[in-house]
Amino acid sequence: MAGRTLNATPVFDTYWRFAAARQKVYEARLAGVEGPFTDDPILQRYRFTNCFRAADRVSQNLIGGVIYQGEQAWEEVFFRTLLFKIFNKTSTWRLLTGELGEVRWDTYDYRAFDRVLSQAFAAGQRLYSAAYIVPPPQLGGERKHQNHLRLLEMMMASDAPQRVLSAPTLQDAYEVLLGFPAIGPFLAYQFVIDLNYAAAMPFSEMDFVVAGPGARDGIRKCFGAAADGIEADVIRYMADTQGEHFARLGLAFAGLRGRPLQLIDCQNLFCEVDKYARVAHPDIAGISGRSRIKQTYRHQAAAMPAWFPPKWQLNSSG
Repeated sequence: MAGRTLNATPVFDTYWRFAAARQKVYEARLAGVEGPFTDDPILQRYRFTNCFRAADRVSQNLIGGVIYQGEQAWEEVFFRTLLFKIFNKTSTWRLLTGELGEVRWDTYDYRAFDRVLSQAFAAGQRLYSAAYIVPPPQLGGERKHQNHLRLLEMMMASDAPQRVLSAPTLQDAYEVLLGFPAIGPFLAYQFVIDLNYAAAMPFSEMDFVVAGPGARDGIRKCFGAAADGIEADVIRYMADTQGEHFARLGLAFAGLRGRPLQLIDCQNLFCEVDKYARVAHPDIAGISGRSRIKQTYRHQAAAMPAWFPPKWQLNSSG
């Protein structure tokens, strides 16, 4: 792999076992099966995201409730998507739409958006998800959300929507986003994957990947320090050979309605196996040195949506 020989640790097989077990939990929940959904004590106790990024609740809210709801002109889809993702919190999106009505770039008013968000912040409402850090650029605002609104205005004013849409590859689209203040490699990649759920974006999720900090930790636990610097190659190897490894371990994995794990999903699974291995393989070190899993599992009674970008042809009515 990239001219290197990697030696797998026991966490490598745990990666595939975790993926199969976590997908089984997702499928059981979707089918309305009564819990517990697994006999794995770590999965029972702690919270892990779905194997497929698009199946997670926040991504589902984004796809079905933001991207494919409302005006489908690309500039509006771009604006809605990044506004949602900057906060990455469905309650913040609902706050804005509840107070301001339909969220549109062509009627956008900074003062109105700032008023709603500032009032909520002053009342103690949490505006941002803790899923990943979205650092604010320094664009003159006193509050984080004010600087993020200014960042979004900057992107719209500099024709970012059209530059992303006309990019020849997913990586080129990513590099457009990377050029803006406070948007680092991991965030730019997450944002371009979100935009690529839209009908107008033509790219495959197998085109390009960026390993985030959690994924690099998981890769280190699977392959040791020899994998440092070739994380994207490792992730592609996982995606390309998934069928072989599920079969080798005798694991049932039918994918997402037949869709195999994509690069983004394998990247995410490395983040999750990093967490899982803190309990399952405490003797195998990552990069960060974290030893505990912070989030415990809490059952959500609300029905799980399962509606995906129509271009993937996974929806029964789509």
